[in-house]
Amino acid sequence: MMTKEKKILGTEQAWDSRTLGCDIKYAKRAKSELALNIDESLGLQMISIRLNQELIAAFKVIGEHHGVGYQPLMRDALQRFATAELKSIVSSGLASQKKKSIAQTKSVGGSSRPIKKAA
Repeated sequence: MMTKEKKILGTEQAWDSRTLGCDIKYAKRAKSELALNIDESLGLQMISIRLNQELIAAFKVIGEHHGVGYQPLMRDALQRFATAELKSIVSSGLASQKKKSIAQTKSVGGSSRPIKKAA
């Protein structure tokens, strides 16, 4: 004989509103092997860094305002900075290459104008 599972009415809404699943008494630390697997699958690496207290306090206030933890917020800020800097480096490198190419063309008596075919 099969028994039907009871569904808790409004469970989805209860999770979304944090009525269910938000109490610290139900939280537990992941086993270290599981934590390592999660970090590996997300491409995360633990580091140690010293930051001034005011900076950490500022990130905590900002994180609380946005409803996120300060460490994920810091990770996001560092990712945004790194992405922008890499784009800037590539962009300036391309501009520098273009300038070099134009300078080389002019130094050998060339012109950057297209060559016209003889009629």
